[in-house]
Amino acid sequence: MQNVIKIALVGQPNVGKSLLINTLCHANMKVGNFTGVTVEKAQAQMEYKGYTLQIIDLPGTYSLYGYSKEEQITKEFVESDAYDLIVNVVDSTNLERNLQLSTQLLDTQKKMLLALNMSDEAHNEGINIRVQTLKELLGIPCVQISAHTKENLNALLDSIIELHKKEQGSNKRIYSNAIENEILHIEEFLVAKNDKSVISLGLSTRQVAILLLKQDEKLFKVLHEKPIWMELSKVLQSSLNTLYATFDTQSIQEIFLDDLHAFVGGLITESVRYENAPKHNRTSSIDRILINKYAGIPIFLFFMWLLFQLTFTLGALPMDLIESFFGWLGESVKENISNTSLASLLADGIIGGVGAVVLFLPNIVILFFGIALLETTGYMARVAFLLDGFFHKFGLHGKSFIPLVTGFGCSVPAFMATRTLKSQKDRLLTLFIINFMSCGARLPVYVLFVGAFFPTNEAGNWLFGIYILGAIIGLVMAKILRLTAFKGPDEPFVMEMPKYRMPNWNLVWFSIVAKAKMYLKKAGTFILAASVLIWFASTYPKQELLEKTYAQKIESATSDENREELEFALEEQLIENSYLGMAGKAIEPIFAPLGFDWKMSVSLLSGLAAKEVIISTMGVLYTLGGEVDETSESLMGVIKNAIPLQNAVAFILFIMIYNPCLAATVVFGKEAGGFKYIAYLFLFTCAVAYIAAWIGSVIFGAMLG
Repeated sequence: MQNVIKIALVGQPNVGKSLLINTLCHANMKVGNFTGVTVEKAQAQMEYKGYTLQIIDLPGTYSLYGYSKEEQITKEFVESDAYDLIVNVVDSTNLERNLQLSTQLLDTQKKMLLALNMSDEAHNEGINIRVQTLKELLGIPCVQISAHTKENLNALLDSIIELHKKEQGSNKRIYSNAIENEILHIEEFLVAKNDKSVISLGLSTRQVAILLLKQDEKLFKVLHEKPIWMELSKVLQSSLNTLYATFDTQSIQEIFLDDLHAFVGGLITESVRYENAPKHNRTSSIDRILINKYAGIPIFLFFMWLLFQLTFTLGALPMDLIESFFGWLGESVKENISNTSLASLLADGIIGGVGAVVLFLPNIVILFFGIALLETTGYMARVAFLLDGFFHKFGLHGKSFIPLVTGFGCSVPAFMATRTLKSQKDRLLTLFIINFMSCGARLPVYVLFVGAFFPTNEAGNWLFGIYILGAIIGLVMAKILRLTAFKGPDEPFVMEMPKYRMPNWNLVWFSIVAKAKMYLKKAGTFILAASVLIWFASTYPKQELLEKTYAQKIESATSDENREELEFALEEQLIENSYLGMAGKAIEPIFAPLGFDWKMSVSLLSGLAAKEVIISTMGVLYTLGGEVDETSESLMGVIKNAIPLQNAVAFILFIMIYNPCLAATVVFGKEAGGFKYIAYLFLFTCAVAYIAAWIGSVIFGAMLG
C-alpha cells in the first residue's frame, strides 16, 4: 500500500496556486465545496516515488485574521489536523506582502514548506532571493519554483516527501523583545503550575502563551471555567498591561500586526537583494544613510559620543546645586545636634553617603533619555542589523546587540533580554559579555573620577572613551570565549525593522521616571543601609585612649595650622583602626600591585553589593579623613589629592569590568541556569578586571613617569 501525504496548499490570491496544482496533477482535479458551506475547494492527487500526494487548494487569503468566509475557512482548516503538512506558495516578485501570511502560518507550528513561485519573473526583475538564508531564518524548507516554466517542480516534490518523513520540529518564528519577554513570563507560570487542564490542550506552553496574549476566543472559552484561570488571568493581565504601555495602544491585534510587519521587514532585509532598486520611501531613504555599509557605524558612534557629551555637560549643571544642598544639610545637622555620634551618623553616614549617590541622578536621567530616544525612533533595531556582520567576527549573534545596549542602562533587564536568543551558547556568551557594557550604576563613579582628573571640556570625551573601551574589551573576550568555552556554529540573524517614527514621548517619559524612581529607591533603601553600615564600621570600635592623647596635643597646639594637621591625623588613625580599616588592611595586599590603598580596596568590596555604594563608601571614608577646605570643595577635590592618576585609571578599569551588583548577579544566575555560572562570572570578570587594571596602571605610569 502506498503512503499518502495530505497537503494543504495555502497562499495569497494570484500567487499561482491553481497553475501549480494543475501543472503537478494534470487532469486529476476535483472541484467541490467544503462541508456545510458554499466556499469552493479544489482537490487533486498525484503519484510520485511511491507516495500518493493529496493536495487541497485552500481559498486564497491575505491573512489568517481576516473576516471573510474564505479566510475563516482557510484559518479553520489550517488550524485543524486534517492534513500532514502545509505548502505555502508565495509570489517571489512581491515577497514582503506574501511573507506576512507565511509568518502567520508559522504560528500554527505545523509542518510547513515555502514554495517561492514565479522565480523566473523575479530573476527578470532583478530580485535576488537568498534561499538558504531565508531557510535558516525561518527554520523551514524553502524551494524556488516556477509553475509557468515548470522549474524545480521535482525538487519541490522531493522536499515535500523529505519533510513528511521528518518528526515535527519547531520553526524560528520570533517576536520583538517586548512580546517575547511576556511570552516567557506566561510560559514560566504555566510550567510552574503544571496544570492538567493546560496539558490536555495538546499544545506547548509557548503556543498557549502566544494564544493567550492574542486573546484567542477558543482558548479563553476552554480555560475560563478551569481552576487555574483565576491565577492565570492575573498573570495575563499584567503582561497585557506591559505591552499596552510599551506599544502605546490598547489593541492587542494592532500590537501583533505591527510586530508581524517588523518581522517580515527583517526577513526581507536579510534575504532579498534588488539589482534594480525600487522606489525608496522615507524609511528606506533614511536607511540609505544611517545603515550605509561605510557610514553607518561612524554615525552610530557619533550619536553615542554626543549622548555622553550631553550626559556630562548638561548633568554638571544641576550637580552643583544638589551637592551644595547636601553639603548645607550636613553642616546644619552637625551644628544643631549636640550628640557628636548621632550628628556624625546623620551628616557623614546618611546624608554624606546617600547624597553622594543622589548627586549623579541628572547624569543617569540624561543617559536613559538618550537610550529611550534611540529605541523609540526605531534606530536601535537598525544598529543591530548594521552590527550583525561585525558582531559575527567576534563570535556574537547579531541579536545580541539589544541585550548589550540595554546593559548600558541596567544589567538586570539586559540579562533578561537574552531570552530572545534561541541558541543556548549564544545566550550564555551574551550573558557573560553584558557585564562589559558599563551600566548606569557605574556612571557616577566614572563621572566622579573623570571630573576630578580632567578638565570639563574634555570630560565628555573621556566618558565616551571609557564606555567604548569597555565594549571593545567585551568584544575581545567574546571572541576568546567563542573559541574556547562556547564553541559552535553561528545562528542566522533576523531583526524586526520597524518604520522610523517620531518618539513616543509618553513612553520615553514613563521609562525615564520609572528608572529614576528605581535609582532613588535604591539610594533611599539599600544604599542608605550600606552607608549606615559603612559609617558604623568606620567609626567603631571607639578608641578613647587615642582620642585623649590627641586631645592633649591639639590643646597645646601653637597655631591653627598645627591644630588642623593634628585633627586630620586623629581622624585618619581612627578610621584606619576601625572595623572597616581592619577589613581594608586585610585585603589591601591583594590590590597592592594595582596601587590601591585600603580605602579603595574597601570601596571595591562594597561595590559587589551595588556600584553606587562605591561612591557612598568613598564619600564616607575620604570626607571623614579631614575637613574639606576651599581648595577642595567636593569629593572630586579630595579624590584628586588622595589618589595618583595611574591608580585612578586602574580603579576605573577594575570597576568597568568586575562583577555586577548583587541584584544583577542573582538575575544572571537564573538566566544562565544555576549557581555555578555565578561563580564562573565572578572569577572571569574579576580576573579580567585585575589584568586590565594592572595594564592600565603600568601604561599610565610610564606615560606620567
